[in-house]
Amino acid sequence: MDFMSLSPLAVILPILGAGATFVVRRKVRWQRIITIGVLCLTMLLEIGMVAATWNGQTYAISIAGWDAPFGIALVVDGFSAFMLLISTIVSLAVLLFATSQGLADGDEHGPVSIFHPAYLILLAGVSNAFMAADLFNLYVGFEIFLTASYVLLTLGGTAERIRSGITYVVVSVVSSILFLTAIALIYAATGTVNMADLSVKLGELDAGTQLILHSFLLIAFGIKAAVFPLSLWLPDSYPTAPAPVTAVFAGLLTKVGVYAIVRTETLLFPEGRVNSALLIVAAATMVIGIFGALAQADFKRMLSFTLTSHIGYLIFGIAVGTEVAMAATIYYVGHHIIVQTSLFMVAGLIERRAGSANLTELGSLAKLSPALAILFFIPAINLGGIPPFSGFMGKFGLLHAAAEQGGVLTWLVIAAGLLTSLLTLLAIVRVWARAFWRRAADAENPTETLVAESKELTSVVQAGGNSGPLLGAKLARRMEAGHLPWGMRYSTGVLVAAGIALTVFAGPLFAFCQRVAVELLAREPYITAVLPPG
Repeated sequence: MDFMSLSPLAVILPILGAGATFVVRRKVRWQRIITIGVLCLTMLLEIGMVAATWNGQTYAISIAGWDAPFGIALVVDGFSAFMLLISTIVSLAVLLFATSQGLADGDEHGPVSIFHPAYLILLAGVSNAFMAADLFNLYVGFEIFLTASYVLLTLGGTAERIRSGITYVVVSVVSSILFLTAIALIYAATGTVNMADLSVKLGELDAGTQLILHSFLLIAFGIKAAVFPLSLWLPDSYPTAPAPVTAVFAGLLTKVGVYAIVRTETLLFPEGRVNSALLIVAAATMVIGIFGALAQADFKRMLSFTLTSHIGYLIFGIAVGTEVAMAATIYYVGHHIIVQTSLFMVAGLIERRAGSANLTELGSLAKLSPALAILFFIPAINLGGIPPFSGFMGKFGLLHAAAEQGGVLTWLVIAAGLLTSLLTLLAIVRVWARAFWRRAADAENPTETLVAESKELTSVVQAGGNSGPLLGAKLARRMEAGHLPWGMRYSTGVLVAAGIALTVFAGPLFAFCQRVAVELLAREPYITAVLPPG
């Protein structure tokens, strides 16, 4: 099967699915079936796309018979195919999590009827952005998923969510205006917005004009990627949304901004004139973000700060710009999407299990819910960069590439990266010690549910004599089953397993990322695919 000729379906299928789910909006069961089916079909398509690009091939598809640079083109190379597949895997896991939550809560007549169309539109916009071959179509992809994200962020209509949604909308509109302004300026200067065409024509402009256009794009994408100092909006926006929405936002939305930076830096501005500035931004993003995480008492807000902090590693790899650094960046993007999403799903489980995600109110979770403790522990140490997990491998690749390049500024950023990794581990240990290890009764403001269950478990163990551990284990399973629907636990477990798979298959994956990096830095495969010679 020619998967490349079918690649537009990665955008079309979610759009058609969104329309179908809206038509059956009063039949939530059918909405769930359609949405899960669409994502499964999309994932199968994208597996074929990754296989087709595995050895470094690049494909371009002209829409409606209009050839580039005048028509709309979609490009599938190793980088875009990888991002598409990872995004759909994560989206499917979060959807199963949300479906299980909805079934357990019996929300057949709630805002879930809006959730499914908006969710599929979000995925369509993300997919379009990953395949866009011109700046305007990239802008359209951004606007599609941002519009859907406004709806998802404010589901339920609580005052807190509306307030956070307003902040998110204002920041997103400012970013979109900057991006649209940059597109207008670029078109005025070159007469095209096709990125393959721009890769040639931008080089013909004087250095000052290039720097202005470059800066506009970087600022617009920097807001979307949540790099410092353009990241202050994120920790106030994400934690207020429903758990599935927060999880998919954390995994995908900022990575589209990172994708756009990688694509434009390698294709449109390969000279690396702003690399020193990017190194400074990377260091500030890492260090300030992780200090913000350490200051948080709420688990979801802490994760939001670690999310922005670890974007700094990706900017670091882009700034170093060598083949090894770019390969490590691509690998780390996949790691970050999966691990951050997993941890936000775990935050949703903790909130459901304990009634709160505030660390001052939590305790005894390791005793009351051993499965939840495992689901937290594995991605947490992965995020902290403990060997041999993918977080360690990605960071090692980045730091190794930077050390090979050398330079005073580069070594300072390496130091910032090492400090950030240590402080991330400290933040993770802090969560473990407070939420999972200490007794619920020792919490500063413990939830009544946790204290009661902890006391019940302790009394059963003490009264059971030799059979106490068995009775305690049975009680723990009963408590866990009563509070955490199996679908929520298993979907989170699947994503945690995907994070482990990044470690198990690190060899072939990193080799693939190196081929992608070579292709990105060469530029010629992309340009030739979109604008064939003659």
